[in-house]
Amino acid sequence: MSGTTSINRRTLLRWGAGAGLAVAAAPLLAACGDGGTAAKAEAKNVKLLPTTTVRNIGIKPDLHGTAAGVPNAFLKYPSELTRATEGTPLKGAKKITAVTETFAPLPPERGKNAAWREIEKLLGTRIDFTAVPADDYPAKFSTMVAGDQLPDIFMYPETGGVDNMGSFLAVKCAELGPHLSGDKVKDYPNLAAIPQYAWRDAIKGGKLYGIPIARSGSAGVGFYRADLFKQAGVTSLDQIDSIERLVELAKDLTDARNKRYFFSGGGTTLLAMSAGAQHFWKFDRASGKWTYQLEDDKYRYAVETAAKLYKAGCYYPGTVQMSGAQKAQYTDLFKNGKAAYVFDGMPAYLTTATGYVDAMAAIDKSFDVRPMVPVGKDSVTWTDNVSLQNCYISKASEERVKELLRLADFAASPFGSLEYTLINYGVENVDYKRDENGTPVLTKQGTQDVTVPWGKLASATPSFFSATYPEAALYVHEAYSVLIPKLIEDPTLSYSSPTWDSKGLGSLYTIHLDGLKDLVTGRKPLSAYDEIVKQWRNAGGDKCRAEFEQASQKGKK
Repeated sequence: MSGTTSINRRTLLRWGAGAGLAVAAAPLLAACGDGGTAAKAEAKNVKLLPTTTVRNIGIKPDLHGTAAGVPNAFLKYPSELTRATEGTPLKGAKKITAVTETFAPLPPERGKNAAWREIEKLLGTRIDFTAVPADDYPAKFSTMVAGDQLPDIFMYPETGGVDNMGSFLAVKCAELGPHLSGDKVKDYPNLAAIPQYAWRDAIKGGKLYGIPIARSGSAGVGFYRADLFKQAGVTSLDQIDSIERLVELAKDLTDARNKRYFFSGGGTTLLAMSAGAQHFWKFDRASGKWTYQLEDDKYRYAVETAAKLYKAGCYYPGTVQMSGAQKAQYTDLFKNGKAAYVFDGMPAYLTTATGYVDAMAAIDKSFDVRPMVPVGKDSVTWTDNVSLQNCYISKASEERVKELLRLADFAASPFGSLEYTLINYGVENVDYKRDENGTPVLTKQGTQDVTVPWGKLASATPSFFSATYPEAALYVHEAYSVLIPKLIEDPTLSYSSPTWDSKGLGSLYTIHLDGLKDLVTGRKPLSAYDEIVKQWRNAGGDKCRAEFEQASQKGKK
């Protein structure tokens, strides 16, 4: 169900996708050769993790982050651009090939792209970058693997790419532990600032292979209309001190006669986090027991509450049944004033022009859209946005791997640096000009030049900034100041299950989502909940559990 739950790291975390299902690319194990090893359940070796540190290049935020993970926020763009890398990092290096997905229009070629040429000049070598539309990327990746034509550095598909990832990485990719584990990452200070939670998912097959495209830990629980909440007497989310109060508010703000509802799309994620429900898996270290989300009584309560709200008419008709591919439909209904709340990933909030803040201000300046947080004293936050995916380096000499890591370090330059500005805004007076507040504003050429997805090679340390509505960065910072302290563990970042990796967000999640659609909309009675759990377990859920249990037992040794 759209927005029913969070899709870990991949589909939801396309910075705000709906709950469409991850569909794996065609199996490619045969293309990986016979030298690889089969995927195994494992406890991830924390000794492989880089020692992460705070990155400080002298740019002071307006709102400071925290060591626990609240990102910095900026209300103004830095007036002076500080370097985040030294000298010409790739001087003398031969041409580098890179391939990643993109959600933007395809960029102009190098000869017509001032930003691309300036980045290459700063790096000191030629980067042949191929950007592929996100929907086409799994097929492109399959073709590259099958044809043994992997580039020097590439992004792994969000929806999966090979059946046996351990074998693929062992045969085709460079091990990065010797370069990045522990204090070794200090040679790449921008990579060293990537939060450690993101690095956990970069460990595969007992080795560190990936470079995380890091995110801010949690995708949040969507957005709400503060102006409508205020009309109902709610001027602070702290006033919503329980799920029962949230239910009352949903009914108060539903006005079917005027075609305005509380929910557009799903609402179970908000209800589940507010109830204190677990994310996908919970691991009890004392007993060694692994429990799936559907088996959590608090999650079940959230589903039952969602069904009652649906019966009360609080959902915009037809939106609960929408798939992730129809996300634009239910989010547009919210943007156009047809709902008081929508579930979407936090990154969709601040995106210039297309994000919620800019888009809704263009429709009606009275719309006051802000990030929602889980409500009530028992509420939790899911660790569901650690990374978009990982980038990998093809097997190469030690010196070549170091060169490619310097490219990734460049791509991970922090907010406000010269490198970050080139990547996101291009060349001053060509791709952007500063407005009266000193904010970079893209020119017509700039809107095209900056679509090269350098940020898909590695990620800058998360930070918040709105070029058009500075107070929006304040609202996100306030939300994360609530979200981060409530984060609960995601044990799948520390342990792996081959069956979960291949089916958890695919066929098993289809059973999960389809079952919830039926329950919430009343197509099946709530008494059918146990049957859905049974179906999920028999289809591979119990096998996932057994593998996670095996991995956690290994971890004790």
